[in-house]
Amino acid sequence: MADAAPFPTAQHRPAAALRTLILLGRLALGAMFLYAAYTKLRQPWMLFAMSVNSYHLLPEWAVAAVARTLPWAEAVLGALLLAGYGLRYVAAVASAILLLFFAVMLRSYFLGQGIDCGCFGLGEKLGMRTLVRDALLAAASVMLTVAAFVGHRSASRN
Repeated sequence: MADAAPFPTAQHRPAAALRTLILLGRLALGAMFLYAAYTKLRQPWMLFAMSVNSYHLLPEWAVAAVARTLPWAEAVLGALLLAGYGLRYVAAVASAILLLFFAVMLRSYFLGQGIDCGCFGLGEKLGMRTLVRDALLAAASVMLTVAAFVGHRSASRN
């Protein structure tokens, strides 16, 4: 008689929950990155460059480079998250980017710059609402990264 139970045992439930968490997290973050890229790419890059420049952190040549490349990087990152390809590393890059964005936004907010966020194209004022949203996105990304590494380690043990 086979030892396999028709229903998941207690030891399989955490692994299944972790896989579900990873799937939902990567789909949500992937969609968010694709949407952020879409909102920036549908407008002339100079408009996004004005948002980047308003943070007063980069020289002019770097502002242009960021404004031209960041939306494409976000699109690639979103697609990789949706596909689940190289998830541990892609999630780590997404976490690093979101934490950097959050730190820059926090700095600008506390300096009272009163600027446009630039997160999802033009027209979103940097305020407490955007800070909370971006903090939650960064936290979700960090949790996805940890879950992806833990899930990989668990899978490699079996």
